[in-house]
Amino acid sequence: MMDKNAKIYVAGHRGMVGSAIVRELQRQGYTNIITRTHKELDLTRQDAVEEFFAAEKPEYVFLAAAKVGGIVANNEALADFMYDNMILEMNVIHSAWKNGCKKLEFLGSSCIYPRMAPQPMKESCLLTSELEKTNEAYALAKISGLKYCEFLNRQYGTDYISVMPTNLYGPNDNYHPTHSHVLPALIRRFHEAKEQNLPYVTCWGDGSPLREFLYVDDLANLCVFLMNNYSGNETVNAGTGKELTIKELTELVAKVIGYTGEIRWDPSKPNGTPRKLLDVSKATALGWTYKTELEDGIRLAYEDFLNNPMRAER
Repeated sequence: MMDKNAKIYVAGHRGMVGSAIVRELQRQGYTNIITRTHKELDLTRQDAVEEFFAAEKPEYVFLAAAKVGGIVANNEALADFMYDNMILEMNVIHSAWKNGCKKLEFLGSSCIYPRMAPQPMKESCLLTSELEKTNEAYALAKISGLKYCEFLNRQYGTDYISVMPTNLYGPNDNYHPTHSHVLPALIRRFHEAKEQNLPYVTCWGDGSPLREFLYVDDLANLCVFLMNNYSGNETVNAGTGKELTIKELTELVAKVIGYTGEIRWDPSKPNGTPRKLLDVSKATALGWTYKTELEDGIRLAYEDFLNNPMRAER
């Protein structure tokens, strides 16, 4: 268990996941949380990261920093996604180990699993077949990070763990019109359609893919729970164990926002992976379960979007 006064570094504290972890740590009474902005500490700079860890020597690290984006961003910047994610995670994990970090938690993504993995996807299906091409570069970087944690554990006896979340949403999300993930993109699109009184909204694909969504504050609660209650080389899936089609999700977002126009589909645009449902039995067996149902979470996310208009500019 982490002491309430332990020095805890949250990498990526301005992002959706990192900011949620900071909120959860504060909610649980942790008082010595270290953060650095990108301007203060560029995690892709090995010398800067080594200097930071040598000076601060955090006892615990939540590695939530990453270069992230939706299908378009991943396809347009394959090399950037692979390089930036791989270099920053290797810098942080290696420096944590060199400076005696007691425990590190690496945040990955469910896209690490094979495109056609048996559903729901168990942690053990990692590297059993090929990845989804639209986010292969990002997935390879994340796989490298979790494997490096595993290899440090095996070679040096460290206690570094990995968490693989499903699709996330919630406060501090990215609502960029082309570089965001599906749920925040839909929130923005339907909000603008409602504001402009548009008769219809066109959505990508045919609406058939199945997806699972986890409210980011629920993920943060699991992250702190695992830091205190889990050790092991195998990653832990983070999700709800529930899924719905993109068409159903789209209709739900329109309902929450109050858009009553027509929803059209553009099958010339990519669907992505046909189905992505995580097997969450491992987290459940450890004693954790999610709290926020999807419609309630979308409502909270929309309130956050309305209260922070600058997020729509990112």
